Amino acid sequence: MKPLRLLLPIALALPLTAHGDDFPTSGRVEYVLECMQKHDGKQEYLYKCSCVVDRIAKALAYDDYVAMSVALRYQSLSGERGGLFRDAASNKDMAGKFRQIEADAHKACAVPQR
Repeated sequence: MKPLRLLLPIALALPLTAHGDDFPTSGRVEYVLECMQKHDGKQEYLYKCSCVVDRIAKALAYDDYVAMSVALRYQSLSGERGGLFRDAASNKDMAGKFRQIEADAHKACAVPQR
């Protein structure tokens, strides 16, 4: 019992480390709301879309998620601005990897792709 009392102050003094799947709440909420909107706002998708973003968060660091999802989202822009996202090989790779991670999460959480 005595060694435990000695370790407690040391453990409390250590900085808390972030988990690999620490997405900010606002990022999770944005994903869930957009996912629900794609599925006609049905309440059941609150849980299913939350499941999807949780799985994505386990697969990617938040900064990687942002970069990959932006690369995918903006590939559909027309004109010169969209070309920046469509033409670069690194953006194509990021978009493809994100598309696969998201598809796997959708399948695991029973969310049809739209």
